[in-house]
Amino acid sequence: MIEDLESLSGVGDATAKKLIEAGYPTVESLAVTPLRELVEKAKLGEETARKVIESARKAVGINFATAQELWEKRQAKKRCSTGSKKLDEILGGGIESQAITEFIGEYGTGKSQLCMDLSARVQLPPEQGGLGGNALFIDSEGTFSPERVYQMATAMGLDPKQALTNIIVSRVYTSDHQILIIDNLAKVCAEENVKLVAVDSMMSHFRSEYLGRENLSERQQKLNSCLHKLLRLAEIYNMAVVLTNQVQANPQSFYGDPNRPAGGNIMAHACTHRVYLRKGKENSRIARVIDSPYLPEEPVRFKITDKGIEDDTNEKNGEEGIGKEINS
Repeated sequence: MIEDLESLSGVGDATAKKLIEAGYPTVESLAVTPLRELVEKAKLGEETARKVIESARKAVGINFATAQELWEKRQAKKRCSTGSKKLDEILGGGIESQAITEFIGEYGTGKSQLCMDLSARVQLPPEQGGLGGNALFIDSEGTFSPERVYQMATAMGLDPKQALTNIIVSRVYTSDHQILIIDNLAKVCAEENVKLVAVDSMMSHFRSEYLGRENLSERQQKLNSCLHKLLRLAEIYNMAVVLTNQVQANPQSFYGDPNRPAGGNIMAHACTHRVYLRKGKENSRIARVIDSPYLPEEPVRFKITDKGIEDDTNEKNGEEGIGKEINS
């Protein structure tokens, strides 16, 4: 890593070590880092940091591009299956790399189950619906269950013990701890071939620690910074980022679903695809894309079994009520 950074103009051995210790181990991670952040985290002078960033951007070719060139670059995007063909279909083929996919729902709608299933499934080779890489699971609510992942991995045909070894878990206890972990993701993702980062949940600590309108601005600023770091990592390492989000009741709603996603416009703008989950009949779940640049807003039904995420083939459940959507 040091040799790669030293290839940049103005970066010597001492500066390269500072950058790696600050969580910027690759040229790509430097190219997408804001100037102020690099000055604060790596303890570099502003002029030095500016030259390092400019050199990194030149090295990776960040510049103007035609729409055709952008289209060709986007062909490198990959997709990880969820295990449900119907859910994959509304997601355009699965969980997309270079993007943030957010799953929103009440307690018990399957958000954590999806994250654990994906953490195992991402290890499958691409021809079997995976991304052939490892997973990193940021657990803010104590929901990660190695026993459940062991069960899911076995059903997928993976060596369950190796599957658990390939999942890096970080149990975070405060919003500051969560921010610290996200700040240091670049180094871990580069070293451990991470192809999926799951954060379950993104909002839990921020909601519990920043109470009252007087703290809302600070909360949203910190949340916004975390989300944009995750999106930059997704793009530079061509990996998928999955977030779960809680809902909050809207007391002004008199009709339909009173719930809405927590996090306000910050979450709405930062996430590429937003999927709302709710419970259906007989242990089924209903998923609907509520915001995306191009995915269809069509509801589908899936189920959670001992094997993980699967299609719901029970005709008794029918389609009644499947189109009910969240109030935005």
